[in-house]
Amino acid sequence: MSKRPALASILGPAFVAAVAYVDPGNVAANITSGARYGYLLVWVLVLANLMSVLIQYQSAKLGIVTGKSLPQILGERMSDAGRYMFFMQAEVIAIATDLAEVIGGAIALRLLFGLPLFWGGCVIGAVSTVLLWFQGGRTHRVFEKIVIAMLMVITFGFIAGLFVDPPNGGDVLAGLVPRFRGADSVLMASSILGATVMPHAIYLHSTLVNDHYAPGEEKPDTKQLLRGSKIDVVWALALAGTVNLALLVLAANSLYGMKGTDTIEGAQHAIELALGPAVGTIFSIGLLASSLSSTSVGTYAGSEIMRGLLHIHAPMWACRVVTLVPALVVLWFSANPTYALVIGQVVLSIGIPFAIIPLMRYTRDRELMGEYRDGMVKHVVFLLVAVLIIALNVVLVYLTMTGQN
Repeated sequence: MSKRPALASILGPAFVAAVAYVDPGNVAANITSGARYGYLLVWVLVLANLMSVLIQYQSAKLGIVTGKSLPQILGERMSDAGRYMFFMQAEVIAIATDLAEVIGGAIALRLLFGLPLFWGGCVIGAVSTVLLWFQGGRTHRVFEKIVIAMLMVITFGFIAGLFVDPPNGGDVLAGLVPRFRGADSVLMASSILGATVMPHAIYLHSTLVNDHYAPGEEKPDTKQLLRGSKIDVVWALALAGTVNLALLVLAANSLYGMKGTDTIEGAQHAIELALGPAVGTIFSIGLLASSLSSTSVGTYAGSEIMRGLLHIHAPMWACRVVTLVPALVVLWFSANPTYALVIGQVVLSIGIPFAIIPLMRYTRDRELMGEYRDGMVKHVVFLLVAVLIIALNVVLVYLTMTGQN
């Protein structure tokens, strides 16, 4: 097999994982940040994306070298009590993930067609379940292509406004200087982090690199897989990072200081007022594609977490129902669904250490990784990333418990 076909055969898994980085929770966190603080937290978004490249590659590397997912390895090495406790926190993360994705899609359907939020959530749940029929086996590549096509729609939908009202490059660069503005901006930074470094994507990527190949299909060797995975991750996360940055910059440039932009619907209305109804409609279409693709990927991750930790092969529709029902309850009762999105991202941020600490440990494990285990330099960098994320989460919990959010 030549190197070129080998590379072509490897690309894809990271783009599926990257969909998790451009879900409706990102829309809520980034637009709220830009509209409220301008370019203040651009540096948080850039830093989070750089950390994501490292973390997602490490997850892919673990899956490629061991042939197992991170949840599978956890399930093999933990006691029964540990497995069930770990699963419970991971399931809370999965519910928080789906909360953002279903609510975002319901809002998009209301913006586009006037559909009530609850029924919009039901439509999102039904359509995403249909998409999941293509996941796994011989049709898995079809699933990847559908998700990547939606990623292209998301990209166009969320950056279109920048062409209508281009930002000042100097202002964007000034946002790269690390700083905060009060306790609330720290909470917002944690929300951005939770929306950018997604726990379920960390668990899932180690599965995607193996599910990418149908049973019995010839694979490139491990070195080629790792080389191709680096390219896959960098391209995919660069695209996702560009979309996230575009959202924040769009809000900072066109919506800064405008009232009502703390909700997605208010932001869409503000976009229409500032940039025209066509851009507002394109934004809503991007939001809808974001919801459908990310909720499908999220359910896929939840299924793998259950299989790896509990050794239960639950039907995909059952995993879909478990995370969909809480989102529908919120849609039925909540007066401000966008606020629920932002809080959901905070919950995701708290769950990040539970994913990255085992990943950091296992990629350094000689027994698991053999010659491909992490060297000392990479391990130290990974450790610093983990410490930074955990420290921000400690601050987040303190601010929340003391009522400073």
